[in-house]
Amino acid sequence: MVLKAFLVFLQRNLTILNLFVRKIYFILFMVMLCCVGCEWHLQSKKDSLMEGESIERYDMIEARYLSSGDVAALQQMNTQYPSQTRMLIEDLLQLGSVSDSDINTRFLLFFQDTTLQTLIAEVDRQYADLSDIDRQWSDAFECLQELFPGIEKPLVYTQIGSLDQSVVVGQGMLGISLDKYLGADYPVYVRYGYTEHQRRSMSRDFIVPDCIGFYLLSLYPSSDDSLRSRHMGKIQSVVNHVLKRPVFQNEYVDWAEKQMTDGRYSSYVNMLESAD
Repeated sequence: MVLKAFLVFLQRNLTILNLFVRKIYFILFMVMLCCVGCEWHLQSKKDSLMEGESIERYDMIEARYLSSGDVAALQQMNTQYPSQTRMLIEDLLQLGSVSDSDINTRFLLFFQDTTLQTLIAEVDRQYADLSDIDRQWSDAFECLQELFPGIEKPLVYTQIGSLDQSVVVGQGMLGISLDKYLGADYPVYVRYGYTEHQRRSMSRDFIVPDCIGFYLLSLYPSSDDSLRSRHMGKIQSVVNHVLKRPVFQNEYVDWAEKQMTDGRYSSYVNMLESAD
């Protein structure tokens, strides 16, 4: 009887001990899981910051397809960035419609040109890190929102063109062609006949100024061709004010800044809306 009672006692206590051990294992597992989750989250956040919080790196995906024919990259372009891909192929490069059966092959073959492959490689080298541009853009647009209340922030992304437009604006998006910002002394620009005056603005420092300028021009287009230069002077004066440095300097910018100083316009909105 004593032995039987002892065995019952031992069995009950072993059951309690097993439950206690299981709880300890469960708690340790959850702690470890939380730590791993936190580490993953912090690493993901860090990677996101390195890639840029505001500017989408469409150019990197595009380069993967155009350099190696990576089908996964092409699928990502078409599914994650359909509007950007359409604007690039149809409007910027004018290769045809994205619905054409052979458009992907045409797109790939177009960029097999030696010069274009050189541009892709140089963009990858110079713009592996875009955090400085991302920060400048965010700060500049914050200032722009103070001057133009209610202005909508566009989705900004980078791409690789074929030395066409520097910045494209449309459908609530703003695309930066990084192949147009490889430096004033970049040999390809010299070889293709860009003047010294043109090359002066084909550098990293002009990306954000051009983004602001072209975006404002899309919102406040010139209503009179005869006043186009003066209107551009107004826009460029706003860019200078937003960036707090004289990026653009010419007689039309000087005129616009004098009008603001003299109180001719009540605000920058009023200045860009004015038809004079």
